[in-house]
Amino acid sequence: MRTLVIGDIHGGLLALEQALQRAAVTTKDTLIFLGDYVDGWSQSPQVLDKLIELQTIQKCICIRGNHDELLLQWMKDGKDNAQWYDHGGEATVLAYEKLNQTHKNIHIRFLESLEDYYLDDKNRLFVHAGFTNMNGVNYEYFSKLFYWDRTLWETALALEPSMLPSDPFYPKRLTLYPEVYIGHTPVSRINQTVPVNKACVWNVDTGAAFKGPLTIMDVDTKEFWQSDPLNELYPNERGRN
Repeated sequence: MRTLVIGDIHGGLLALEQALQRAAVTTKDTLIFLGDYVDGWSQSPQVLDKLIELQTIQKCICIRGNHDELLLQWMKDGKDNAQWYDHGGEATVLAYEKLNQTHKNIHIRFLESLEDYYLDDKNRLFVHAGFTNMNGVNYEYFSKLFYWDRTLWETALALEPSMLPSDPFYPKRLTLYPEVYIGHTPVSRINQTVPVNKACVWNVDTGAAFKGPLTIMDVDTKEFWQSDPLNELYPNERGRN
């Protein structure tokens, strides 16, 4: 019985299925998905179908990502914007042209059910992007920060390795939880393709939206499994810009 955390998928169903197979996932495993299931590659609707299916056979926690929220706004309210379209939304819009309204409504309900964050029984935090309140996620003023904030990761990256949590200048946000698991900001930005740990933060977004693999990691052992790079699984597509 493992607890497995999964990074940003961005419409890459082939990568998700490959990573699940390589991790030898069973129905006894708990799966925690960190969000951004859509936008980028061509199979966003199929990714949501897969997540809905997994929820029926095992424990799955599905966290809300900013791209998932953008899709929900488009599906429910017709809210569109050029920036979303240029950053993966185009592939999603085209994919949803093939679905009937009944199918779309199932996805709307799934997107509405996503959680802003998850705290497990060991006080480990799972959130798409981060949080800003110095007292923790229960005190956050604006829920959108859970799936848009980058400052938590930027702070962890900038921290001097020699600093200790007991230091009076140590960032308080990095002392509240023993471990924080995030996606949102791909580690490819620091030239990595594997999960990166800085302070208490584990970044599991290994760049599947672009040319990186999708990662599944065991939160207890830190063993991880990866798909092939997404641009190799979808050679005729461009993914996200």
